[in-house]
Amino acid sequence: MKAALYVHVPFCLRRCTYCDFNTYAGLLELRAAYVAALERELAWWAAEQPELEATTLYFGGGTPSLLTPEQVQAVIAAVRRRFALPEGAEVTLEANPGTVTCSSLESLRRGGVNRLSLGVQSADAAELRLLGRIHTWEEVVAAARAARQAGFDNLSLDLIFGLPGQTLSRWEQTLARVLALEPEHLSLYALTLEPGTPLAERVARGELPEPVPDLAAEMYESASRRLLEAGFWQYEISNWARGAASAQLLWDLPPGGRSEGCGPWVSHHNLAYWRMEPWLGVGAGAYSYLPGSRWRNLPHPADYIAALQAGRSCRVDVEPISHTLALGETMMMGLRLAEGVTDARFRARFGAGLETVYGEVLARFAALGLLEWDGRRVRLTARGRLLGNQVFGAFLL
Repeated sequence: MKAALYVHVPFCLRRCTYCDFNTYAGLLELRAAYVAALERELAWWAAEQPELEATTLYFGGGTPSLLTPEQVQAVIAAVRRRFALPEGAEVTLEANPGTVTCSSLESLRRGGVNRLSLGVQSADAAELRLLGRIHTWEEVVAAARAARQAGFDNLSLDLIFGLPGQTLSRWEQTLARVLALEPEHLSLYALTLEPGTPLAERVARGELPEPVPDLAAEMYESASRRLLEAGFWQYEISNWARGAASAQLLWDLPPGGRSEGCGPWVSHHNLAYWRMEPWLGVGAGAYSYLPGSRWRNLPHPADYIAALQAGRSCRVDVEPISHTLALGETMMMGLRLAEGVTDARFRARFGAGLETVYGEVLARFAALGLLEWDGRRVRLTARGRLLGNQVFGAFLL
């Protein structure tokens, strides 16, 4: 069985004000023990699933760049040794601009990381302070330059829009400055005020204005147009990749009908998630999805380390995936992609065609102009991608 492999690194120097991920500040002294625990978990899975082969490797967080390059290399070596990760496979590492140097990036590149994802979020100093980011725009520029010098030719940058008090002009300035760095890939996310985060609490107390959904939608549409002009394909609702050829329309169908047709810079690891293909997550709080079930690991790094040291399972919250739930989630995730869901792949997986299972839903949303359905492929329309959440829930039977 082939699977995407995810490694969670939960360490941060400081938590961002909007973050509700499984991350912890002030625990850097656990890094060596944590990497040893990762290697133990990988060894356990190699024994448990000897047929499992890794297709991609992704270090997410947290701040994976807080591991030393030697520690990252040790994990990559363990994955290659135990899960036959092919040479040349996509190996991504997330990094904060203030935590990397030219020297560390050169070591990471030599150690096997070939895709770098920088958490930029904004080019505006006030917005970076609002978000609790530890870096400056100048450090973003320096990190991007250092990445190129280190040999990274696959650079992805993350941005957040729809911030409290953010204007359309400031957002467009951020986008222009980011495009000047000539990244291969961009991820643009609308801010979600997660309960319990400092940013959400400040908004609730009236210290900051509520984000304006209509303005966020305008920012999204403005970015979509600008990125189309700049030669990017929007292959997923929140993700753009520089194209081998130019897209002609917003939300164009990728060449050949598959995201890979956009060019080499799409995130192959994340495609596994959107296509509901198997993935294995290792590390504290990491989620996994293998046929029939999903689960997560113990969330706190100390508990995770202790369980692996004692030879105990670190899995919690195991959830069986019913046939009905698998149907709905395949549609919800697949429709996030510009390629949509084909009847052939759906039929091969579930033994029934899209029309048989979802005929009424397909007809209803096609009539509303939110879906395109030609009997062979269903995908969101350009308008539908703005209202995807209204569509997705209808596929949960």
